[in-house]
Amino acid sequence: MGRGSISRLASFALGAALCFGSAALLPSRAAAQVVVEDGVVTRKEALPKRLEGIDIEEHLDRQLPLGLQFKDTHGETVALSRYVQGKRPVIFTLNYANCPMLCSLQLSGLVSALNRLDRQLGKDFEIVTVSVDPDETTARAAETEERYRGELTRVEGREAWHFLTGTKANIDAFADALGIRYAYNEKRKEYVHPASLVLSTPSGHLSRYLYGIEYHPRTLSLSLVEAAQGKVGSSVDRLILYCFHYDETEGKYAPMAMNIMRIAGGLTAFCLATFLGAYWLRQLRRRGARAAGPLVASAEDAGS
Repeated sequence: MGRGSISRLASFALGAALCFGSAALLPSRAAAQVVVEDGVVTRKEALPKRLEGIDIEEHLDRQLPLGLQFKDTHGETVALSRYVQGKRPVIFTLNYANCPMLCSLQLSGLVSALNRLDRQLGKDFEIVTVSVDPDETTARAAETEERYRGELTRVEGREAWHFLTGTKANIDAFADALGIRYAYNEKRKEYVHPASLVLSTPSGHLSRYLYGIEYHPRTLSLSLVEAAQGKVGSSVDRLILYCFHYDETEGKYAPMAMNIMRIAGGLTAFCLATFLGAYWLRQLRRRGARAAGPLVASAEDAGS
């Protein structure tokens, strides 16, 4: 559908609303509304009460509180600094073992991306999953850890996916540092939280947020290159990262026209310079050969 058709559709929708009243377009709930933006008609529903306040505020470049302490699946008290050691970027997730659906979908989506990723867990990056449930036991977290580690097709690096539990105070502090706002639904006895991956640099500065329950391997790979500040990935990866920028509206890396034009222009100039250089070199050789010809003939005549 072209922009003109969209504009006509928007005009028709607005006309219907004016002629027949809001009931023509809106449901009986007063909280829903029709919004026309850039010629596109969309209908926005009010959030259910249990989702109010659930959100993510991106804290890019914020330093994580690496002194926060949790327990690993062996019951040992560990600080975040154990996993953020200045060597590799880290992927953080906020989930919990007894989540009825969202967490399993998100972590399964992460496993699917990891199994197709051109990076090696443990060598190029680590993953830390912190339970949002302060009542989750070490044993329960160990079961979850074993499950998702077991779904990884590559055995190498499985131990670099860590599942942690902690006190409510430390969980809240961790979520606040990530900018993730969650809540507990007393009636349903479950935690309500958004689904996202949060990447940090090797030094623990937040570098990228990836949303949803599915993650494209290329987007995840480029995000890791970005998080590692060039320490992870080949020169080709860095070239691709230069040509692409992260599009927050699409949740993936999109081409950056100016950078692509710069590289194309540079390649064109290089090819042209190479061609002209070779041409001039051939011309110089030919001129040298022509100039040397009479001299050789004169020397031969003198010798005879």
